[in-house]
Amino acid sequence: MMRSLWSLVLLACLLVTGQGEYLSRCEVAQQLQQLGMDGYAGYSLANWVCTAFHESSFNTQAMHYDSDGSIDFGIFQINSRYWCQYGNEKSSNACGIQCSELLTNNLAVDAACAKIVVSNSWNGMGAW
Repeated sequence: MMRSLWSLVLLACLLVTGQGEYLSRCEVAQQLQQLGMDGYAGYSLANWVCTAFHESSFNTQAMHYDSDGSIDFGIFQINSRYWCQYGNEKSSNACGIQCSELLTNNLAVDAACAKIVVSNSWNGMGAW
């Protein structure tokens, strides 16, 4: 019985860690640097990297279901209610993208949308 329980626990751990694509801190920093995030809207590259880590632990396929029915997507956890379109959900879609575009290892779409978020939010990076 105990052996079966440990086997089940091990399998559950493998399934949880197998989800998503995790980038390293250096990979995230390099991509964001190349995408012009360092200094964008007055925020350093370190600010952007820390935000990505805090929001998703650098998991490019992270999704979080919010209590209001919206979903946060990608490395910056960009919300479907305001910034991207998810299915038939009502959205402002200010970034003009499908939310699924935020779930890749190429951070170009994430960075472009994050620039829109920080520029169009009344409190800048405080939007996160």
